[in-house]
Amino acid sequence: MANILAVGIATVDIINVVDGYPREDVKVRAQTQHVYRGGNATNTLSVLSQLGHQCYWAGVYVNEPDSAHILNDLKAHQIDIANCRVETTGKSPTSYVTLNQQNASRTIVHYRDLPEFSFIDFEKIDLASFDWIHFEGRNIAETLKMVMFTRQHYPNLPISIEVEKARPEIEKLWMQSVDVLFFSKAFAKKQGFDNAADFLPAMRKQNTTTPLFCAWGAKGASVLDMDNQLHYVPARPIKKVVDTLGAGDTFNAGVIHSLCTQQDLPHALNFANQLAGKKCKQLGLKNLL
Repeated sequence: MANILAVGIATVDIINVVDGYPREDVKVRAQTQHVYRGGNATNTLSVLSQLGHQCYWAGVYVNEPDSAHILNDLKAHQIDIANCRVETTGKSPTSYVTLNQQNASRTIVHYRDLPEFSFIDFEKIDLASFDWIHFEGRNIAETLKMVMFTRQHYPNLPISIEVEKARPEIEKLWMQSVDVLFFSKAFAKKQGFDNAADFLPAMRKQNTTTPLFCAWGAKGASVLDMDNQLHYVPARPIKKVVDTLGAGDTFNAGVIHSLCTQQDLPHALNFANQLAGKKCKQLGLKNLL
């Protein structure tokens, strides 16, 4: 299997499951509460590790009590943290999630008091041992330097980038020569689109060489290949959606796994779509397979 490096964040996710989203200025009782390790890049690595790959995280964590939950979970998934930067002050990024068990919607309040992983941190990593590198589309100026450095010094190392949120100047990332771009439904809707079939060709005008993926939840997932052929798979019916948190990260892992094992784009799309659907049936990412 492949050696895969992911650059991004790790968080503590505190999930309160409620019987209907609360109105403002009321007190409600949570049905259950769950504490997980979250963060897009490390979520994707958690799934890739279960698929048999050797996984490595490049990010920032801080020596404080909440970090123990993050580090213990990464250790349980056999994710290497040797390339991380360690801070002595600050607070672990924390997401407070209100999960409505009636429709599986999740409302997130996120807090962080920690610097981002920088290019100076990144250029210390020996990339020669990796078979794939995945970037969260965040911290744009520094991530852009990382992508350009990787392409210049390791031109044959596959690169994927996740575009989840509409951040200032994030378009600079998808204009680079990379191997896979993942766009989220939320990002597409922010651009004014209500389906992937219209969104992906619009994105093609800004990137002419890269396969473009977009998962659209209950409406399935699509990829626009290098020949501008659109491939689509419907979502499999789910009797009860339990938790969609991390489904996009799971989808990304399914694609990366398939491409690392020399599968074609339609196969990667189908496998990733099925895997993301399976994740929606359970809380968290453990024992996904």
